[in-house]
Amino acid sequence: MKRVLIATLLAAGFSQSVFADEKLAGTKNCLGCHAVGTQVLGPSFKEVAKKYAGNKEAAATLATKIRQGGGGVWGAIPMPANPQVNEAEGKKLATWILGLK
Repeated sequence: MKRVLIATLLAAGFSQSVFADEKLAGTKNCLGCHAVGTQVLGPSFKEVAKKYAGNKEAAATLATKIRQGGGGVWGAIPMPANPQVNEAEGKKLATWILGLK
């Protein structure tokens, strides 16, 4: 039964890393302002991925913005710093966001 469930999830385009990174986003309070496919207070993660598609510096840029905050890219509301996110987690979140379609 477990193999059938895993095969079904993989066939549907999901992987454990997708769940793990969305879970990380939840535990680091990212989902308070963002959602995967819809705008909340900040842009959706898919909008971010689309905006930075093809940018070779995007992962590093986003990882820094996740940790240090930023403003002016998406409008007047700045993104606050997230000191609870360490460097490795910032990179993991940035990579996950950029991989969303």
